[in-house]
Amino acid sequence: MKYEALGKDLFIHNRKKFTEYMKPQSLAVFHSNDVMPTNADGTMPFRQNNDLLWLSGIDQEESVVILFPDAREPRLQEILFIRETNDHILTWEGYKLTKEQAREVSGIETIYWTHEFDSILNSLMAYAENVYLNSNEHLRAVIEVETRDARFIKKIKERFPLHNYCRSTPHLHYLRSIKQPREIEMMRMACNITEKAFRRLLKFVKPGVMEYEIEAEIAHEFLRNRSRGPAYGSIIASGANACILHYVDNFRECKDGDVLLMDFGAEYANYAADLTRSIPVNGTFTKRQANVYNAVLHVMNTAKQMLVPGNTLDQYHKFVGKVMENELIKLDLLNENDVHNQNPDAPLYKKYFPHGTSHFLGLDVHDVGDKYRPFEAGMVFTCEPGIYIREEGLGIRLENDFLITAGGPEDLMANIPLELEDIEREMKS
Repeated sequence: MKYEALGKDLFIHNRKKFTEYMKPQSLAVFHSNDVMPTNADGTMPFRQNNDLLWLSGIDQEESVVILFPDAREPRLQEILFIRETNDHILTWEGYKLTKEQAREVSGIETIYWTHEFDSILNSLMAYAENVYLNSNEHLRAVIEVETRDARFIKKIKERFPLHNYCRSTPHLHYLRSIKQPREIEMMRMACNITEKAFRRLLKFVKPGVMEYEIEAEIAHEFLRNRSRGPAYGSIIASGANACILHYVDNFRECKDGDVLLMDFGAEYANYAADLTRSIPVNGTFTKRQANVYNAVLHVMNTAKQMLVPGNTLDQYHKFVGKVMENELIKLDLLNENDVHNQNPDAPLYKKYFPHGTSHFLGLDVHDVGDKYRPFEAGMVFTCEPGIYIREEGLGIRLENDFLITAGGPEDLMANIPLELEDIEREMKS
């Protein structure tokens, strides 16, 4: 892989924490993602299943992990299955992991080829009472294709109908919410690469540049720094496009007088960074643009102080909503009397700030986690308030990534220019 090795100690730790939640006489099975087709004989770039990756570090298709802590033979308590290679695969696809390499990456000693999975599973199921199965249960997930996990769930229940089946997902969501030191190092690396791309753009953006040219500059900087590429589709939205929250067409010209909203982040070792900056295309904000920018920055600076242990997302978002209301009143976008008499279930600020302020961040951009769980040290959240004024063709969002610590939030993007004056100065230098 392009990225540096994370070290097997992380994955040994992760498996140990997961198996502590398993019932006695239980085994758990985790599959890779599928290689997804495009058209004809084409395929999309492979992206590993994050749960299997978190447990093993194995970033290769057709891999399976079985955990069976109470297996009669110690060597069968952890098993990794990987794809057996040959000269044909080497010629057409390239290198695959050897058993020795997979053992070094994962810390799993017992390794078989994937084609041996069914026979090994049959022998293990005779001694298991409970089976933990995995699925994508993210609250925002929309799944229209049958995944490898889904196919396996149907298959194993048909073959072994008398076992008890359990969900792995709640335990994985709980455990993955707290980032280990090595994971935080990878997220810092993703943030550092993102910083390099943003500083490059401050020298590049000017009237007449196309949005897709800016996207190309980002991709160039990511790839040259050992990132696989963007952690999500880069949003390069000039002028009124910035009022489209998930605008990814990136095909318009950036014009003099526009504000350019850029939401992008590097992926490094499968961990995501998530940055948003709004900059003036010509290098100077108008007075109105500056006022809106500073209003968003004030909300961000106030909101981040709430990213401390003990708070919850619900408490946090209600607090941020009140701060945003005050800023929108100052900008003459809301009327104070109307706000006082508003329906509390449909706050008026949502017209100009329709999305949440923060989400979990990690292996997924919208990482797994329980929104009702109080914040704890080791969690990482974005902080991304925005104001979108359709009638003015103006949208401004600012976003940094924050690690929650016992001593308060740590800004993982503190070195990336954020203050209005710093943005303008760097664009003109």
